[in-house]
Formats: sequence, structure tokens, C-alpha cells
Amino acid sequence: MSSRIIQFGTSRFLQAHAAFFVHEARQSGQDVGPITVVQVSGASSRSGRVEAFNNAEGYPVAIRGMSEGQPVEQSVQVTSVERGLSANENWEELSKLFAEDAEFIISNTGDTGYQTQPEEDGFGVNGQIPRSFPAKLAALLIKRWQASARPLVILPCELVTGNGHVLKHAVIDSARLNAAPAEFYTWLDDSVAFAETLVDRIVSEPIEPIGAVAEPYALWAIKRAPGVRPPCTHANIVLTDDLEPYERLKLHILNLGHTFLAEIWQRENRPAEETVRAILADKDIRARLDWLYQSEVLPGFAANGMGDVAQSYVATTIDRFRNPFLDHRIADISQHHREKVGRRIHAFLEWAGRAGSPSSAPVLREIAARYPLVEAAP
Repeated sequence: MSSRIIQFGTSRFLQAHAAFFVHEARQSGQDVGPITVVQVSGASSRSGRVEAFNNAEGYPVAIRGMSEGQPVEQSVQVTSVERGLSANENWEELSKLFAEDAEFIISNTGDTGYQTQPEEDGFGVNGQIPRSFPAKLAALLIKRWQASARPLVILPCELVTGNGHVLKHAVIDSARLNAAPAEFYTWLDDSVAFAETLVDRIVSEPIEPIGAVAEPYALWAIKRAPGVRPPCTHANIVLTDDLEPYERLKLHILNLGHTFLAEIWQRENRPAEETVRAILADKDIRARLDWLYQSEVLPGFAANGMGDVAQSYVATTIDRFRNPFLDHRIADISQHHREKVGRRIHAFLEWAGRAGSPSSAPVLREIAARYPLVEAAP
């Protein structure tokens, strides 16, 4: 096919997100894919998962949750993935596929995926395979430049602000470490589009050996830029000139709501294993969250010209919180609570205040005062 995709990372998230979207696009008749999934590291714990991607019957994704106030439960057999490879064990096959056939690169390599390992990231000497993902990508891009110099679209899905920009610079650093020629960087600037993206979907549990349980809500927002295009057309893929509104909605409604509930959970010594769904079954706490959104959060979005979209996103968020199939422990959400208050509440108050929000936001300000910023939140 004309739009071969290489996906770096075997995560359950991408199984129920990008690969799921590509499957539905193929089912609708679009000429997209197939996908080759690549295990970036040499972790033997995931070797069985890599092998399972070679099953032509695909893998299951169960969509379970709430949509527009109604429960949703369906199962889809995803068949967009054609095979699985290990970067370390199948380097030559991967190199050939990357250089000759790939049209899109998707990645989700975790929180530390963009970290390089200069002492182990050399390539081109005695067939050495670099260790880090950016260095592997640099080596493969050089092979493509040497073989055909065809254009390429890279769609990183790591939860890093400006992920495309950050990844490109990590690739450049790795290429410089290996003394790539100046002509390579010219081609990289002219022909390789590193997109900036934002992804959002809760994938609650795995299905073994591959597959996942996911909520109905899903978003893949991709920032427009020269050369950037999505791998397929899908209702949950949005091309936008500005990612900030999507980032603000997620951070200051979904994530802020989680942090507000975590604050209540900590202060009121609620059950250790309590979930988001369980705490919102308490009518008093549900009323407090509703009041917070309506009286303190939505005025800030309205002041920034986002009142209607934020109102809709709040309704969607409540559905997501009430997902009867999702056991989202507040103990997990409460980890790194001080830092989260900084990014989600302090930053919201500053953003809303700059826009002249009419709300004094007493509850959010009281929480912020309990966790004063030591330094500027990232």
C-alpha cells in the first residue's frame, strides 16, 4: 500500500489509539497502512507481545465507558498491524523497511523516550545499533536519506509539550554525535515533517498477550505545519493551527478535576482504594465538583474565549469520570500532588487572571495557597 506506517513502541495506548484509528479507516475503505510495530528497547519482558503482533487475526480492543450519559460497551478486532519487529534483533529488516517503504512514523516511547545515551548511541561502526530511540531514529533517517531521500511524516505521541520539536532536536544531537554530513540536515529540514501532537484516551487495562480496554473518548490533535498530514481521515483526528486550546482543556478541566478530587481524598482521609467513580458516587462531592467547574473553572475559559467548548468538555469529562468499567484509583492520581497543583491549578489561575476572569476562584486559590510554588511549573 502507499502509506506504510512504522510505529515505535508496543504500548497498549497506541494499540487502542492510533492503530485503532487506522483500523477503522481501513474498514471504511481508506488506503492506509498497514502498520509495523517496533519494540525500541531490548526488554525481553515484551518479546511475547512483539511476536503476537504477527498474528494476522489481529487483537481485541474493548471500548467501555460512558458517552453522552449512556453506557457504551463494544469489542473491535483490530487488524491494522501487519507484524512486529524488535529494533535490536531485526535491525537490517527494519532499516530496509524504513528506508524504502515507510510514509509515516508514529511513536510512543514513554516519559524518558527522548533521552539519549551518548556513550552508547554510536552507529555505523561494525554494525553497531544505537541504544536510545532518538539515536535509532537518526540512524534510520540517515539510511533513508542515503537510499531515496523521500519525504517522511513523523507523528510523536509522547506526552511532551512540543513533542515534535523536542524529538527533532534529540535526533539532530544524535546525528551530530555520529558526524552526519551537512547535506543530511538540509534534507531533514526540507523533507521530514516532525509534527506536534496531543493525544487523549484512557486505556484502563491490558488484554493478553496484546489488546486493551479503552474508554469511548479519544482525541488525536495534530498541529498544522509544512509537510504535516495525518495518516488517515478519522472523526477523532483533528488538524489544528493551535494545540494550546486542547492542552488547556485537558490540563485545566480533566486533570484539574482529578487534582481537586485528590485534594478532597487526602484532606478527608477517605478510603485508601477509593476510585474516581466511587468518590463521585458521594452526592456531596459530586456537587462540589460541579460547583467548582461552573463557578470557578468555566469563567476562566469564557474569559479566554472558550466558554462553549469548555462547557461541552466538562460534560464529557464527567462521563469519563463516571465510567462504570474504569477503576481509576485516586491514590495513583495523588502521586506528585504538589507538582500537579502547580501545573493544573496555579497555572490555571494565572491564565484565567491574565484574561480578566470574573471569578475570584476562592476554592482553587485556597488549594493553591496550601502548595505554594517553589519555582515556576514546567
